Amino acid sequence: MGHNSVAPMDIKAFLKNTASLRFSVFIYFIFIYLHTFFAFSQNTKEAFAWPKGKAAAISLTFDDARASQVNGGTAMLDQYNVKATFYVQPGGVKSQLEGWKNAVTSGHEIANHTNAHPCTGNFAWSRDKALENYTIDQMRKELSSSNVMIESLLGVKCKQFAYPCGQTFVGRGTGTKSYIPVVADLFVTGRGWMNETGNDPAFCDLSQLMCFEADGKTFEQLLPHLKAAIDQHQWIIFGGHEMGEEGAQTTRLSTLEKLIEYVQNPASGLWLAPVGTVAEYVKAHRK
Repeated sequence: MGHNSVAPMDIKAFLKNTASLRFSVFIYFIFIYLHTFFAFSQNTKEAFAWPKGKAAAISLTFDDARASQVNGGTAMLDQYNVKATFYVQPGGVKSQLEGWKNAVTSGHEIANHTNAHPCTGNFAWSRDKALENYTIDQMRKELSSSNVMIESLLGVKCKQFAYPCGQTFVGRGTGTKSYIPVVADLFVTGRGWMNETGNDPAFCDLSQLMCFEADGKTFEQLLPHLKAAIDQHQWIIFGGHEMGEEGAQTTRLSTLEKLIEYVQNPASGLWLAPVGTVAEYVKAHRK
C-alpha cells in the first residue's frame, strides 16, 4: 500500500468529521440569522416607540369613493368606533354627497386619489389619461385641482394621498420621472398599493408608504400581516375598494369585523387608527 493510501477506518473518520463540520457551519449561520433578526427588531424598538401598550399600528384604507363605502361600509365601521382613511375622487363624492358628508361628520379621514385617476396606458380604460403621456406639471395641477374640488364638496383639506394603481411615475424611457417629490410637497403621506412589506416607523418614507391589499381576503389571510407587524413593530396599511361580501375588488365586511375584533382586543398590542393620525405620531416620535 502506498504512502498516500487511506485506510477504511480513516475514511470513515474523515466523513464523520466533515459531517460534523458542515453541521457546525449550519448552526453558525442559523445563529447569525437569528442574531441579526433580533438585533434589527431591538434596534427598531429602541429607535421608535408606539403608544404605551402598543407594539404596532394598523390603518384601514379604501379607494375611489365607491358607493358601497358610504352605503353600508362606514356604518359597520362606526358600530365599532373605527375610523378609516378614504382616498376619494370628486366624481364619486358628488354621486353620494350626503353619504360622504356623514362620513366626515363621523370622523373618517378624507384623502386625495386624484380626479382623473391616471394610470399606465397599458390599461385600455386609462389610455386617454396615461401616465406615460403626463408631465410633472400636469400631475401637480391634477393633484392641486383635486384638492380644491374635494374641499369645495366636503370642506376638508386633504393631507393624505394614494397613488392610483400604486404607480408613481410620469413619462417614458429616459424621460420618465417620479412624481413622489410632488406628493411630498403637497401632502403629509403618499400610499402605494399591493406592496410586499409593512412600514418601519423609524425608517419609512411617508411619501412612499407600503400597502397590503385587503380585497377578496379572509381574516385568516390577513392575520400573518398582523403578527408580522407585532414581531417587527411595523405600521401595516390595508387597502381596499368596494365594501361588501362578494364581487370584484371587494373587501369583505365579515373579514373587517373579525380583523377589528382581533385588533381591538387590548392583548393584541395593536393600535388601529387612520393614516393621518399614525403619520403625525410617527413624525413626532421617531428619532
